[in-house]
Amino acid sequence: MASLSGFKTWEEVRADLLSDPELAAEYEAMRPRYELASGIIGGRIALGITQAQLAERAGLHKSTISRLEGGNCNPSLELMERVARGLGMELHIELRPRQGTI
Repeated sequence: MASLSGFKTWEEVRADLLSDPELAAEYEAMRPRYELASGIIGGRIALGITQAQLAERAGLHKSTISRLEGGNCNPSLELMERVARGLGMELHIELRPRQGTI
């Protein structure tokens, strides 16, 4: 159902896009990056700090934080530990079965 303004909601657009099996598979493959980016952005916003402030706290360049939040890099464990410390968080890594594989 379209909103009153005539535009689709994000949920509607996402559902339309993910109805394409090829796009849905690519989205699923990228999901860990999106989840990581979302966690960094959410942690930063909760602290009320900018990308530059997080970079300073973590001893990184602002461009590194920007790439992480945009899902445009393949971060090392060391990098993620630095970001976590900059956010005042602990880094936890979890391996779990893929849905429908077990």
